[in-house]
Amino acid sequence: MSTSTKKIIIFDDDEDILSICSYILEEQGWEVHTYSDCNNIVEKVSAILPDVIMMDNWIPDSGGIIATQTLKKTDALKDIPVIYFSANSDIQILASHAGAQTYLAKPFDLDDLERVINRVIAA
Repeated sequence: MSTSTKKIIIFDDDEDILSICSYILEEQGWEVHTYSDCNNIVEKVSAILPDVIMMDNWIPDSGGIIATQTLKKTDALKDIPVIYFSANSDIQILASHAGAQTYLAKPFDLDDLERVINRVIAA
């Protein structure tokens, strides 16, 4: 296991969520990349090759489900765990439909954020 910095991409069009998550994760030593849309998602993710991806359900333009499915159909990227996050009450169904590894309901607290990320990178 290399000691290189863990990388995460957060796709969310809510600037507050991006800044809070970035701050918390950078404090824990993550290299954080954020995008407010999922256009050209294969190119964006391929350029960074993160350890984890956080995907909002309502991300422009195509939405989190299509964005996640696109990643899961791309051989080089399909094994990167995706954490689906949304305020939608059907989040469990949405995450499953998208092919995400797990999900995080909004609003979430920071302990939930850490727990879900640690769970997918330990898997």
